[in-house]
Amino acid sequence: MTPDQFRDWRRALGLKQKEAAERLGLKKRMIQYYEKGHRDGRPVEIPKSVRLACYALSQGIGDFDGTATTAANLPPRPADGAPASDLD
Repeated sequence: MTPDQFRDWRRALGLKQKEAAERLGLKKRMIQYYEKGHRDGRPVEIPKSVRLACYALSQGIGDFDGTATTAANLPPRPADGAPASDLD
C-alpha cells in the first residue's frame, strides 16, 4: 500500500486522520507519516498488520474476537510438495 493509496483509503471511508488513528489503534502522527511516506527523511513502510486492518475496516469489520473463524471453514493446507500459496 502506497502513501497515496493509504490516504485514498482514509478519505473513501470519510475519516479524518484522528479518526483513522483511533480505528487503527495508532497515534495521529503515524497516520501522517504513512500518508507522507517518510519520517525524518527516511521512508516509512505501512506494516502488513495496518494494511490488513485497513481492509477489514473497509469491509465493515471494526473488531475481531477470534470466534468467527474455525479450522472447519479454513481452506485446506497444500500437501507436501505442492506449491505454497501467497498466504504463507
